[in-house]
Amino acid sequence: MPFVVALGVLVVEFTPAHFIYTGPLLVATPALAAVTTGPEGTVSAAALALVISVTTATYNQAWGTLQVYTNFLALALVSLASFITSSAVRAYRRSELDQVRRIAVAAQEVILRPVPERLGPVRAASLCLAAGTGAQVGGDLYEAVQTRYGVRMIVGDVRGKGLNAMRAVAVALGAFRVVAHCEDELMEVMDHCADALRRETAVPGAYGEEVLMEGFTTALMAQVPDDAVVQLVNRGHPPPLLLRQGRVQALMPSSPLPPLGLEDLVTGPPEKPESHPFVPGDRLLLYTDGVIEARNRDNDFFDLPQAMEGIGASTTPAEFLHKLHKALIRHTGGRLTDDVAMILVDRLDDEADKQGGGAAAAARG
Repeated sequence: MPFVVALGVLVVEFTPAHFIYTGPLLVATPALAAVTTGPEGTVSAAALALVISVTTATYNQAWGTLQVYTNFLALALVSLASFITSSAVRAYRRSELDQVRRIAVAAQEVILRPVPERLGPVRAASLCLAAGTGAQVGGDLYEAVQTRYGVRMIVGDVRGKGLNAMRAVAVALGAFRVVAHCEDELMEVMDHCADALRRETAVPGAYGEEVLMEGFTTALMAQVPDDAVVQLVNRGHPPPLLLRQGRVQALMPSSPLPPLGLEDLVTGPPEKPESHPFVPGDRLLLYTDGVIEARNRDNDFFDLPQAMEGIGASTTPAEFLHKLHKALIRHTGGRLTDDVAMILVDRLDDEADKQGGGAAAAARG
């Protein structure tokens, strides 16, 4: 709007209608810009108004008149006041946005607690990064617990952002934390999480019928028993990455399954999880799509397997994720556009497992 007004004044001044007094319209352009375009737009509008004022005063040979100098003084005062006002409003809005962001991140941290460093036969570490844009956190979730069936883990991503996404995260994690200790089969644990989300997202229709709200959750569950294997149930989630002897391979599902909430798209899902070798010295990374979809300034995706191979296996899980975090930040220039969640587990050898078990027993005693 301010630049349209300035253009209109310029048209009037260079047509037979130049007898119309347009000075007040030019004075108003910085004030309009302060409302619509912020401090940068205010400076641009003020500079354009000044150029037009000088041009029209020269064209109309109006230099030396009181009217011209009054217009310049009014333009300077309004421009200064508009710039100060727009800067103050922007600072206030940024402060409010930061406060809302801090509250949202704090709520996310309450739900997503760090995983223990030692869980049965594995060492573990977790990482959760909030995107730097907007005031709404995403729906990333993760958890790892030790059960009588082995170490069970979940990583997932709820479609959407904000309070609804956080509510779905809390529901899914609540179901997992309870059922993971009760159900023998990992597939049943996943089904219980799906049922919990389905009940939570069901809303009454106009005639009292149950209507499912639009949305879905991708999820990946892993189980590390005492045997040298890892069992996986993948519901539309990015496949985990296995680092073995310096090389990374993706553990792709042989029978793709739909995300939670989209069960109607497939019939007859497999009844058992898929098993893959997971021997001492191996590292397994579970992650959300915010990692592999992170882009740099050239719009290139983050090469997660290459980054993992570059870090190596001589670090602890926490150090490994820290270096992976630094690589991700370097790639994106610190501009994450989506939340990130990761769990890394190391398979220990039998001797380390026994020592860890003895230390844990001593601690309990």
